[in-house]
Amino acid sequence: MPSVLTAKLRARILAATRKAPKDGSTHWSCRKLATALGVSKDVVNRVWQEAGLKPHRQERYTTGDDPDFETKAADIIGLYLNPPEHAAGFCVDEKTAIQAMDRLDPVLPLSPGRIERHGFEYYRLGTLSLYAALGTATGRMHAKPQLAIPASQGSVAFLEEVVAQCPANQQIHIILDNLSAHKN
Repeated sequence: MPSVLTAKLRARILAATRKAPKDGSTHWSCRKLATALGVSKDVVNRVWQEAGLKPHRQERYTTGDDPDFETKAADIIGLYLNPPEHAAGFCVDEKTAIQAMDRLDPVLPLSPGRIERHGFEYYRLGTLSLYAALGTATGRMHAKPQLAIPASQGSVAFLEEVVAQCPANQQIHIILDNLSAHKN
C-alpha cells in the first residue's frame, strides 16, 4: 500500500469519494474506500479530514416548484430589513400535537442525601397546540397554548387575537409558512 500521500493520490481518493459505492451502500466508509483503492484507511481518513468530508453524514432538503418564490422571498426579507413605517409585522408559527401529560405519582422532593425523584408513569390529557407571533420590529412575543381543535380554526382564532392587539387603522403584515391550515 502506498505510504506517501501525493497530490495525485489525494485527487484519486476525493474523486472516488464523490462516486457511489458499487455494492449498493449508501456511502463510503474509510475502510471500504481504502480497500477499493488499495491504500490504507489512515490515508483515506487523513484526506477526508483535510477536505472536511464526512460521507456518513447527510442532510435533507426540498426544492420548491413555486415560480414566484424569489419575488415572495424578497417581499418577506424586505419586511424584516425595511418594514413599512407605522405598520405592524408578525412572524407567526405553531407547534401542533403537543402531548399534554401529567404524572401519576407525586414528585418526591430533594432532601439531604437524596436527589429529587419523579415517577415514570403518566396519563394523557389529550393534545394541544402552541401558537406564537413574533413582532418583527419590536421583538415582542405573543404566545398562546390551545387545546386541540381543528388547525384552521386555531390559526384563525390566534391571528384574530394578534390583530386585536394592534390599533384599528394600523397596517398589519403577517408572515406565515405554507401549512394547509393557513390557507383559511
